[in-house]
Amino acid sequence: MRRISTFLAIIGMIVISSCEGPQGPPGFDGFDGQDGFDGQDGLIAEVFEVEPDFTTANGYKVTFALSPRIYSGDNLLIYELINTNAGIDTWALLPQVYYFPNGTAKYNYNFSYKQFSILIDANFDRAQLPTSFRLGKIFRVVIIPGDDGINTNKSVINPDYPDYNAVIKRYNIDDSNVKKRN
Repeated sequence: MRRISTFLAIIGMIVISSCEGPQGPPGFDGFDGQDGFDGQDGLIAEVFEVEPDFTTANGYKVTFALSPRIYSGDNLLIYELINTNAGIDTWALLPQVYYFPNGTAKYNYNFSYKQFSILIDANFDRAQLPTSFRLGKIFRVVIIPGDDGINTNKSVINPDYPDYNAVIKRYNIDDSNVKKRN
């Protein structure tokens, strides 16, 4: 009886260990590069400038197409040029709030995979804003790939996103010849 139990146990183990189901679908290819955002593997961080005019005609909101479209995991940061001193630009991450005698106004933005908008929001009539606040403003748009290696490489430190220069350095972006887009 003992031999039969041992024999059945061995047969059972062989049957159980040799069971295979159908092969599943193939997975997605991974990225081969170290960082991925330096131009390898199609992941590229990018920077460009826009100069919108905010008017009553456009509702104090200007929308720009993203071409090519960005991926759903990508991020978009927008910085306002707030000062230039001795040829050095100072950038501030949106949203930026400003205080006026009438109340507060702020530059803000939103984006999707195919477009982004920059807008002025205020708690008073925006037509009362100074012309310099509404016209000729310069903004830098930074597109950051969603899979930038930050979460997979624990030795990589997140950049200080409000600091434009830290972001440019972290993502190896050459901003020496930034293109303007309409």
